[in-house]
Amino acid sequence: MADRFVESLLEWYDQNGRHNLPWHHNRNAYRVWVSEIMLQQTQVATVIPYFQAFMERFPDVQSLAKAPVDDVLSHWSGLGYYARARNLQKAAVSVVEDFGGTFPDTQDELESLTGIGRSTAAAIVAQAYGKRAAILDGNVKRVLARYHAVPGWPGQAPVLKKLWEHAEAHTPNERVRDYTQGIMDLGAMVCTRSRPACNDCPLQQGCTAYARDETSLYPGSKPKKAKPEKTTWMVILEDHEGRILLERRPPSGIWGGLWSLPELDPAYGAEELQEACEQSLGFNCGEPELISSFRHTFSHYHLHIQPARLDVTGQNNVKDDAQQKWLHRHEALTLGLPAPIRTLLTNPEQTTLL
Repeated sequence: MADRFVESLLEWYDQNGRHNLPWHHNRNAYRVWVSEIMLQQTQVATVIPYFQAFMERFPDVQSLAKAPVDDVLSHWSGLGYYARARNLQKAAVSVVEDFGGTFPDTQDELESLTGIGRSTAAAIVAQAYGKRAAILDGNVKRVLARYHAVPGWPGQAPVLKKLWEHAEAHTPNERVRDYTQGIMDLGAMVCTRSRPACNDCPLQQGCTAYARDETSLYPGSKPKKAKPEKTTWMVILEDHEGRILLERRPPSGIWGGLWSLPELDPAYGAEELQEACEQSLGFNCGEPELISSFRHTFSHYHLHIQPARLDVTGQNNVKDDAQQKWLHRHEALTLGLPAPIRTLLTNPEQTTLL
């Protein structure tokens, strides 16, 4: 290997890298793929218990492909970015139906699967099959942007193109599995977003940003925009049997496909909630019990949630269907629920901490 960058990185990885992550055991394309999707926008420490529970329930691509979507979403509940879970199952079905249940080993074929982009496909090729493929996740972008002093936000096409060129140039033909894990580990453990441990970095000698004392400038930040503020009522309707009403969210958009609480127009005042429940939801209810409001932040807006609990008066003869379910709380908690809704149903007094 002529590339000193690669030699230094591999020497560091052999001594300091992560060699015992759950997806390193019984390593195959399915396990690598699930771990890579979970690790998008999510820290390793958070992913580990989710990955282990997911593998226990869905040990192979066939079991994932045939599972009910509610089951898949319930095992994803709390990880966020729920489109990942829906795309995961769509891709599993494609692997079973189009590839005979065996993951393809080429980048182009992997990228044809729903939710798999260039870097994820490369990670599967390198990690599962040991073939040369360049990755460029968030950690790798940071390492390369600093090492080569690539200016600009990586979300901009010219910046991303330059980073891909560096990624391709450095990726070795040998030990590619160790190299890809090593450069991800270096970004996560040493070349961190804030306060990078440059004195512990094996690439310090050749790092342009370090030489210029400009590590804080790379990679460039995404241009900031003020996030819009939205507000909604979320109502916990409870019938005489102690069951609560859940509604399935639309398949796309925020919390797509998950089960959540009914929402009411924020224009209603607290004193109007009883009337709103009858007009909008079709139920006669008692007086509302207000629960502490809280704010939940999405990637592109803040949502202020004002919860309220109301008893449904009279007999509840509404039948469950594909979009609504009346469930006891312990039953509701087995479904795919957004994290703040799960907390709200479990410990209402803790919602202010979300």
